[in-house]
Formats: sequence, C-alpha cells, structure tokens
Amino acid sequence: MSADPVVVALAAIVGAEHVLVDADLRGSYEVDWTGRFHGTARAVVRPADTAQVAEVLAVCSQHGAAVIPQGGNTGLVGGSVPRDGEIVLSLLRLAGMGTVDALAAQVTAGAGATLSAVRSHVRACGLDVGIDFAARDSATLGGMVATNAGGEQVLRYGGMRRRAVGLEAVLADGTVLRRMSGLVKDNVGYDLPGLLTGSEGTLAVITAVRLQLVSPDRYRAVVLLGLPSLDALPRAVARARARVTGLTSAEFFLADGMRLVRAYRGLPAPLPDEHPAYLLLEAGGAADPVEMLEGIFGASSDVEDAAVATDAAGRAALWAYREVHAEAINASGVPTKLDVSVPPKVLAAFLSELPTLVSGVDVAARTVLFGHAAEGNVHVNVVGATDPHAVEEVVLRRVAAHGGSISAEHGVGTAKVRWTSLSRTAGDLAAMRAVKRALDPAGVLNPGVILPLEVRC
Repeated sequence: MSADPVVVALAAIVGAEHVLVDADLRGSYEVDWTGRFHGTARAVVRPADTAQVAEVLAVCSQHGAAVIPQGGNTGLVGGSVPRDGEIVLSLLRLAGMGTVDALAAQVTAGAGATLSAVRSHVRACGLDVGIDFAARDSATLGGMVATNAGGEQVLRYGGMRRRAVGLEAVLADGTVLRRMSGLVKDNVGYDLPGLLTGSEGTLAVITAVRLQLVSPDRYRAVVLLGLPSLDALPRAVARARARVTGLTSAEFFLADGMRLVRAYRGLPAPLPDEHPAYLLLEAGGAADPVEMLEGIFGASSDVEDAAVATDAAGRAALWAYREVHAEAINASGVPTKLDVSVPPKVLAAFLSELPTLVSGVDVAARTVLFGHAAEGNVHVNVVGATDPHAVEEVVLRRVAAHGGSISAEHGVGTAKVRWTSLSRTAGDLAAMRAVKRALDPAGVLNPGVILPLEVRC
C-alpha cells in the first residue's frame, strides 16, 4: 500500500483491497467510454455504503484532496474521469435495492445499481422504471441523477428529475443529506434533491435514489417510418403526438447512420428502400396502439414506407437500428460527441446544415446524427475530426444561434465548460458559483466540471 497519507487513511475506512493505487488496477476508471477523455488518478476508492462515503469525503476534505465521483463511467463529456491526480470515488458497490412499495409505486436503490438491474427488480413486482437508453447495462442510478439523464422515454415519462422523488447524498465535508420519504406533497424548505439532480457531482455525492415507478403497458408497438426528407421529420412527429395515445418514444436517425449500423452489425434492410431520414415511434397502453400508429403513415405524404412490430423480438429488432448507433460510431474511431437540443421547429434546418458546417472547419470530419425528435435533442457525432475544438466551437455556436442548449441530457462535464455562457446568462452562472461555494467551499468535488476552476487564495 502507498505511503500517501490520504491513501492510508482511505484504506483504514474501506479496506486496502478497495483502494486501488496500481496503474493496471486503476486503468478502467481513468478513461471514459469513448476513449477521448482520460487522466491519472491518485487512487481509486470503492466504499461499500453511505457511511463509508461520508468518512471518505471527510478525509479528502481535511487533506484538500479533490474527488471525482464515478458510477458506471458511461458519461461522454469528461465529467467522471480524473484530470490531474484526483481521488476517483467509485459508487459501484452501493448497488443494493429495497423492497418495492407497490402502494406508492416507488423503490429505493443504491447509487451504484445499474438501470438494467433496477428494471429487473421492479418488473418482478409488475412495475417499471419509466426511463431507458442503450447504456442501461452499465449506467448507474447515481450517475443518471447526477446528469439528469433523459433517454428514449422522456416524451412520456420525463427525465430523472421527474423520476427521482427522493435522494440520499453526502456533502464534501461528510455531512449526509437524506430526503427519501417519497411524499408527493412536501414543501418544507428548499428542494435539495432537485438541486442535486443535474449537478454532475459538483455539489454532493449521491448514494441512494428513491424512484417513482410506472405501470407497464398491456400492449406495446413499434413502427419504423422511412421519410422522404428532413423537412418531413417534425411534421411526422407532430402528427404522432396529436394522434397517438400513449406515445412513449420518437427517435430519429439518417441514411448514413442506417448504413453504418447495418454494416457494423450485419443487419438486414428494415424497409424495401433507403430513405433520407427515419423516425422510430413506440407507443403503449391498455389498448393495442397499432391502428393509431398505422394511421400516421396511412394517408401521409411525409411517410414513404413503414415497418411495424408488436412482439418483443420484433420491437427489439426495430430498436436495434437506433440503439446500435453509438456502438457503431465508436467502432469507427474516437468520436467528438456533442449532445445538444434545438427548438423542434428548427430541427430539420439544423440537421441539414450541420455536415457542411462541420466540414467547413475540418474537412476530414464526417457527421453521424441521431437523437430524440420530439425534444429536438440531437446527438452530434463527428468521426475523423482533426480539430475537435474547432468542431465544437462552430456546432455549439450554431446551437445557441438557434435558441438551443449546448447540453441536452449528457451534462456539461469538462468538455463544454468554456461554452456555458452560450446557454446561461452571467447572472445564472454567478448564482451557480455561489451555490457551489456554499456547499463545497474548498472546491473538493469534481473541480472544473460545469464551472471553470477557481483560483483560491
């Protein structure tokens, strides 16, 4: 074990086997999923429960040791990996789950529990989580709350700020906050869980989450629509929202993404012809939604072709064309990823101008675009960029010009700190700094994430 006094103190709390100092053991904690963001940790510490998290943070605070909270490490903006010798605080051992409260339709789970594990746990009691995305097998509840994760079902159920009705968290000095009653009406003071949701580990370390669950649909159906143009995309979404009860998802991707996914996985063509844009819709409820979904394209010139699936295997097969995008893109090289949102009314224009915009500053770069159509949430993936910062600059400034947000659901991390002023006023940022200083005066938690590092005297 290292002679580092902080490491020695941490080992006394969690056990020497849960403080990793060897470079080979630290390796997987020091690089993000994309491979773009990486650094060196002073050590990786793996507490077993909230009490140990509190002791770890108290020690780190006393020694002025910066801490990077980390869950499943599926983040895409550099917020969960070390930058300059920080302590990585892994929450993966906090994976316990409580008994499902069927009357309240709620469950409490540890921050280290994966989305897939929680879904399996609550489905056994006839309920569901109401949030889903492709990284479900790795993403953890703590990280999902910390980034206010959205995903594929936001249209119907909202993001994590809506799903999390209670939190347990630890402040930088080791103080434990606990708001876990799950009460629908509870107006005593400030909404601290709401504040911590989306704070990316800069204000406190989330250790447990109480989730509001949903009732599963008796019937579910998925339709994949082939569209003649990008302009048809928002019109098809509007038609679906107006006509389909129980619309859960409205996901889009483009022809180049379809070709990439098919080549990567060896998938067959889902439709007879190739189309410039694709819209994947899922709906569910007590009645079979197929007739409503078919009504979207039955008399619409905005839809050229469609495939419908109602059984589990068929639905999964259609979803694969959308969900395999991230994996296929990563296999093409280390991507520059920008998660942004624009008003739905300008979505088509934004999508059409992005390839030219990006190639104008980096001729070697190519874009692969997909995302959540109903929210105007675009996952901008740029492969082969030789100047990622130039690409980020031009894309994010165009997002701001359209009245959009530089971060839709993945967070700011370290990747977008320099551009926060594009989406927040000077007053907003000053208020955020004041909150950070109040809850973490020494700047121990995730320094440099969301807000620039402050020089302290």
